[in-house]
Amino acid sequence: MCTLQLALLQVFFLMVPEGVWPQSSSSPSGAVPTPSDVGPGSSGGTLQSSLEGSETPWPVPGISTVGPTVVTHSAPGNGTIDLFPVLPICVCDLTPGTCDVNCCCDKDCYLLHPRTVFSFCLPGSVRSSSWMCVDDSLIFRSNSPFPSGVFMDSNGIRQFCVHVNNSKLNYFQKLQKVNATHFEALATEFGGGSFTSTFQTQSPPPHYRAGDPILTYFPKWSVISLLRQPAGIGAGGLCAESNPAGFLESKSTTCARFFKNLTSSCTLDPALNAASYYNFTVLKVPKGVTDLQNMKVPVTLVSQAGSPLLSGNTCQNVVSQVIYEIETNGTFGIQKVSVSFGQTNLTVEPGTSLQQHFLIRFTAFQQSTAASLTGPRSGNPGYVFGKPLLALTGDISDSMTLLQSQGDGICSVKRHEVQFGMNAVSGCKLRLEKVDCSHLRQEIYETLHGKTSPEYVAIFGNADPAQKSEWTRILSRNCSVSAMYCISCCVIPVSLEIQVLWAYVGLQSNPQAHVSGARFLYQCQSIKDYQQVTEVTLTTVVTFVDITQKPEPPRGQPRIDWKLPFDFFFPFKVVFSRGVDSQKGPASPILILCLIVLGVLKLETK
Repeated sequence: MCTLQLALLQVFFLMVPEGVWPQSSSSPSGAVPTPSDVGPGSSGGTLQSSLEGSETPWPVPGISTVGPTVVTHSAPGNGTIDLFPVLPICVCDLTPGTCDVNCCCDKDCYLLHPRTVFSFCLPGSVRSSSWMCVDDSLIFRSNSPFPSGVFMDSNGIRQFCVHVNNSKLNYFQKLQKVNATHFEALATEFGGGSFTSTFQTQSPPPHYRAGDPILTYFPKWSVISLLRQPAGIGAGGLCAESNPAGFLESKSTTCARFFKNLTSSCTLDPALNAASYYNFTVLKVPKGVTDLQNMKVPVTLVSQAGSPLLSGNTCQNVVSQVIYEIETNGTFGIQKVSVSFGQTNLTVEPGTSLQQHFLIRFTAFQQSTAASLTGPRSGNPGYVFGKPLLALTGDISDSMTLLQSQGDGICSVKRHEVQFGMNAVSGCKLRLEKVDCSHLRQEIYETLHGKTSPEYVAIFGNADPAQKSEWTRILSRNCSVSAMYCISCCVIPVSLEIQVLWAYVGLQSNPQAHVSGARFLYQCQSIKDYQQVTEVTLTTVVTFVDITQKPEPPRGQPRIDWKLPFDFFFPFKVVFSRGVDSQKGPASPILILCLIVLGVLKLETK
């Protein structure tokens, strides 16, 4: 009989499909105990209890029980095994002579079954347990030597669980012997962060980055410090001396100083003495701290500044403004530093205050004089909207300009810059002198286009004046005087329209604006008795015309002008507008519609 039962058990395990084998867990999650149990004494498929009497129900860790359900368990022989034996070391027994609540191992509680009184057991008061569960329908008879039970999970499915009494689950590994040899290795392997950090010497970076503080060196004290730019803090704007200057950050700050005793502060306060702002050297790059001899840049004094002097009731030569000019050369660092001062006198009286201004300006280091004469770009390479439109006259590059009027409307010597992409109009009144017609006409031409007439316009914003291929000639149409037969008349230009044609070139993801062509178009007027005319109204207009032609979209991609027939979705609207009724009725209309759509798609693929 035993052989037959063993064979059936083997057949059962062979028939269990993949994915339903038992899985070990700390507790049968979500299972609810039932009054039935599978034990070694059960036979014929009936579930019998191995525990009799008034044994208190034992809850399973992680499972909430509902109602007065009883779970019984089986064990070899007739003895009862406590699934949650107490520990010899009671870690939660913190109050001597008193029962600690929910401490199931506290001997002061004098409880044979603590769970009958406590709602749960504190961690560490009972041994940990491990469970292995499978669907109850897969088990016919349990021959497990460990306590077992049938539980009900949250979905109402009965699960058969076995409590595995594995002693290895209850103990950590044996303590390692720690000595001076491998103490550091163990601390590094298992240790984490620490409040105390070990000092590590880091090499300075090879060059400054934007925003980095600038290092300075005081040879008198052999001290490395930072270049400071005092800034105002608080409502009163008091000077904060510790504010560092950032590399490549041109900035202006203002702060105030208040003196209780200006008599002593006049000569003793370093903030009032110009020498304290240049008695140091600047390091070219941060790594210059390792080579101070070759990496120091002296601070050059641009204007002479005297030391503070107390003369009677006046403190003279007090610093009121500090301006640093710092020239940089990329990763080669700082190449030149210069400083200039503004000084003032203060009257010695109670509550005297001083407002100081600090300006640090960074410029690119110019290697040659020719490079320093090059003006700013209007783009690189394409024009940037709002930047000046570049014009060339001879070998001199300058911005194209428009008329500008004074407050009374008379034409000014100053002129407006033509900004790329910005249409503009300006006008003024020109007072005429008694000259002949040709001189008058020439004077008005120079007033409209400037003292020198531009010959070329830059194609790109970074055009080089020395490269004529990077410039396009300006087309010009002057006034025609050959058709005039009036002896006392003079044909003069009264308006200039600057027409600029431009377009985008290059990648659509990174377009570059360039000028395709430009034209000066003059509008003329005939004036009778021009000798009697004292002033004439002039107007200049600039218009930018975009002639960009976008390429055709690639074949196969959707175009924005594609449209569907107005009744394309009509069959779908008819079907789905029926709502719930269409779901109750036959599905043949929907099936027919799907077949039609599939047929159309198949024809298109052919």
